[in-house]
Amino acid sequence: MDMTAALQLRIGVLYPDRMRINGDYGNLLVISNRCRWRGIAVEIHAILPGDPFPTDFFDLLLFGGGQDLRQQTFVADDLLKSKSASVRKAVEAGLVVLATGGGYQLCGRYVQTRDESRIPGIGLLDTWTIDGEEQISGDIIIDTEFLSPATLVGFESHSSRTYLGDADEPLGRRVIGQGNNGQDAFEGCHSPTVFGTYLHGPILPRNPHFTDHLIRLSLTRRHSDLPLAPLDDALEWEAHDRVLAQAGRSVI
Repeated sequence: MDMTAALQLRIGVLYPDRMRINGDYGNLLVISNRCRWRGIAVEIHAILPGDPFPTDFFDLLLFGGGQDLRQQTFVADDLLKSKSASVRKAVEAGLVVLATGGGYQLCGRYVQTRDESRIPGIGLLDTWTIDGEEQISGDIIIDTEFLSPATLVGFESHSSRTYLGDADEPLGRRVIGQGNNGQDAFEGCHSPTVFGTYLHGPILPRNPHFTDHLIRLSLTRRHSDLPLAPLDDALEWEAHDRVLAQAGRSVI
């Protein structure tokens, strides 16, 4: 009996018209396709300015990057007015969040601009961000502690520096690239169900194991924890391993 036939994943996309600058729409495509290839139904909803956020509806929330801090200021204002309390409540109840770039920054405590004003975040992660002038850009590889194989690969492009408090864990330890701030050894941040990162490209096409981790975790909110049917990931791993090889790292 195919246990995935009755499964459904409900995906919310925060501000898809404003927060998708770094190929973030590709993450939605990858998650949707990997679900549908397994017979898992996918329901996708755009969440726009002024929309309320239902606390018990979505299984997975995607929050991408913005063009600049002006976009993030607008988004932060709307989040605080109409969504932040509901999003936090949903996360407490098991909602899974993938936040990249500007979305990652706004999931923290605040973003400090160059004039030292602060854009408030929604506090899903114990992080804060300081905007800077020097752009960080290039391939990045990190080692995680919760994935097998452990590596994540991507492309980073940001001028802001993000710092971690003690409440949450880094997404991984950087192998190449600058990561959160170019000073400590880490990239990204995660709690049990919230994952924030500067890895773009987008991140998921070259990291099928991370995609499936998010899918399984998201499905457990309304379904039991079932193993996912294997897929032919030869092309995905070829792209993943190419980044490793270019960095002189052993391929998987």
